[in-house]
Amino acid sequence: MNDRIIRLRAEMERAELDAVLLKTVTAIRYFSGFTSEDASVLITKNRAVLLTDFRYTIQAKAQAGDCCEIIEVSGLAHREKLKEIVETENVKRIGFEEDYVSYEGYQAYAQFGAELVPFAKELSLLRIVKTEDEIACLQKAQSMADEAFYELLKVVKPGMTERRVAAELEYICAKLGSEGPSFETIVGSGPNGAMCHAVPGERKLQEGDLVVLDYGCMYNGYHSDMTRTFAVGKVDPFAEEIYNIVLEAQTRALDALKPGITGKELDAIARDYITEKGYGECFGHSLGHGFGLLIHEEPRASVTGDTVFTEGMTITVEPGIYIEDKFGVRIEDCCVVTKDGKLNFAHATKELQHI
Repeated sequence: MNDRIIRLRAEMERAELDAVLLKTVTAIRYFSGFTSEDASVLITKNRAVLLTDFRYTIQAKAQAGDCCEIIEVSGLAHREKLKEIVETENVKRIGFEEDYVSYEGYQAYAQFGAELVPFAKELSLLRIVKTEDEIACLQKAQSMADEAFYELLKVVKPGMTERRVAAELEYICAKLGSEGPSFETIVGSGPNGAMCHAVPGERKLQEGDLVVLDYGCMYNGYHSDMTRTFAVGKVDPFAEEIYNIVLEAQTRALDALKPGITGKELDAIARDYITEKGYGECFGHSLGHGFGLLIHEEPRASVTGDTVFTEGMTITVEPGIYIEDKFGVRIEDCCVVTKDGKLNFAHATKELQHI
């Protein structure tokens, strides 16, 4: 973790900050290794301090003791100790995670006597390029998701509710070693599949349905993200036509994914093909997003995504077509940009599966 703190301090210097206060579990984990959100981490020019209470001091020493001073403190004394360190270190400007600090928290930190400077975006960009260790964790998370897809196809059947399918899938993922779902599992059958983020309900899978399945596994805190669409029995030719359009759009985008392309350019490759086929208005979301310790991270593959992809950045590629009152189709893989192209973590078949 020390190398990450070194990079953070370099960014602090560029932003003319004397300290950065970390409060989210993601930032705390990334820069210290500590995995609980019941803590604060204050990085100054000379010190890295992790404050937590009695319940977590042993854990903190084990996970973050190599890079942080561990201070046990609880209750109101927590903020008083932070204030004391700020004063002792002569901190004048503190970067903070403005997207996550409450109004009450902001008022409390304002009493430290230092200027509070929004710094959330800069912290997120420090995580945008993944290390070899991070990539290995992401691969492991996706390998569990791949295996889970095949295991689910063995047990899912007509008459099951969407909620039951989601429960079966999450149980399978847990048995395979997932620390938990990457996000709320999406199961949309038949017309429900036209809702991009369908919430699994009591609708039962029926003959002729297309079913959109969007889920992910977690390993060592890192998330995978994949979508597969499968069929219940025989589906009509129109549904197969739409499926093949989405698959071709994804294939074209995956083939183009390499260093130097922007998120906007990648999005256009899939979007232009779907538009050419007459369904542009049925693809209303962005093509993809980065992923890591959070399921949605920078960069973005969207109509406004101006980040130039470089080696080590992650991105999902997930075009979709959604026909209201009929069905939806989405196919998603999660990838990392490599020196010469991309590594696709997802290996589960994209040939339309029929149960």
